[in-house]
Formats: sequence, structure tokens, C-alpha cells
Amino acid sequence: MDLVAPVVVEPLKRRRCSECSQGPLERMIVEFNAPVCLDCADLGHLVFLRRGDTALTRRAREGSTLWAVVVRHNRRRTRYERQGLLVEEAALARAEAACLADAEARERRRVRDAARRAERDTEVTAALEAEILRLFPRCPVDRAAEIAAHASRKGSGRVGRTAAGRALDRGAVTAAVRAAVRHVDTEYDTLLMRGVPRHQARTSVAPTIEAVLRTWRPG
Repeated sequence: MDLVAPVVVEPLKRRRCSECSQGPLERMIVEFNAPVCLDCADLGHLVFLRRGDTALTRRAREGSTLWAVVVRHNRRRTRYERQGLLVEEAALARAEAACLADAEARERRRVRDAARRAERDTEVTAALEAEILRLFPRCPVDRAAEIAAHASRKGSGRVGRTAAGRALDRGAVTAAVRAAVRHVDTEYDTLLMRGVPRHQARTSVAPTIEAVLRTWRPG
């Protein structure tokens, strides 16, 4: 059986109830072309729920034995537009509690997911650090940790976040170490600030980089 909900109007002009003369009316129904207040229409016990929260609206409507649609005329668009619902107060309270429980569940899930992502990120960084020390066993441990953390920072797009980096590809790991040495142990950044073209600056500092890597390699 299809339900036909009462339609409640938010009037644009000052209106009084045709039955009890109460007014001006915030909301009313229209019977026989005459305004009737909600109390006279036996809808005065309902509470207003503004549109916008789809889940709350659906739950409140489903839990309310009696409910009504609230509309207002839009003169510019020459049509009535829905503003919300009138529902039973108890139904609204139950709907709000259910939505709050959902929100808390979503927050708990978000926290769990964030923790899992953080754990995976920590594992990626630790694996990268271990591989750096395997390839460059004489690299200072704190320096290896610094390089791994920098290269694997989430959202950075750096080597440690690439597929090759996560797979601990030898070339990718070496590239991360070389990049760190370039910026920390050479005058590369200073050359760039002086206006030296990037490729020329890289060529200039390449011997210094190789010298540092030689001291970090086995033997």
C-alpha cells in the first residue's frame, strides 16, 4: 500500500489559521484553499528535520508512524522545493542515535585503517633501511635511517614509494642513497642557487658522491 504523506507549506506571506486564527504561521497545510495551522491539522506534535542528512532523514521517516513533507515556494524557479520533514520526536531521537553509532563505527574503522597504513609504512622504511645497510654496510646507521625515512615518506613520490623501491630493487635503493649524498655531502644545492644548470651541477658533484659511496661499500 502506497503512503501519501501530508504536505506542509512554509508560507511566503503572513497567514493565519482559518480555524483558530493563530498566526502568523511558520508552517501550515492548505485545506479547501484555506490555511490551517499544524495544531489544528493534528501535526503540531511533530518536530522539523531539515533536509541534508540523507541517512538521518531516511531513518527518521521510517521510524515515524506519522510524518509530513515540508515545502516552500521558490518564486524564481516557480516551483515548490522540499525543505525537510516533520517527524515524531521519538523517531528522530532513535534515528540520531543510530547515525551516531554509525559515525562512531566509521571513526573506529578509520583509526584502524590508519594504524594499519602506518604499520605498513614503518615496515617499508625498515626494509629500505636494512637494504641500504646491506648494500652500504659502512654507512652510519643513523644516516641509513635518515635516508630510508626520507625516501619512503608517504605521498612524497620519492624512490621508496615507487614499486621498484618497495621491491628493494638494487638500482632504486642506490639511487635513493646517491640522492641523499648529493644534497647533504656536496655543494649541489649551493650550485643550483647560484644558477648553475642542474645537469652541469650534477656532473660537478659526481666525483664527491662516488667518493662517499666508496667509503660506505663493503671492503
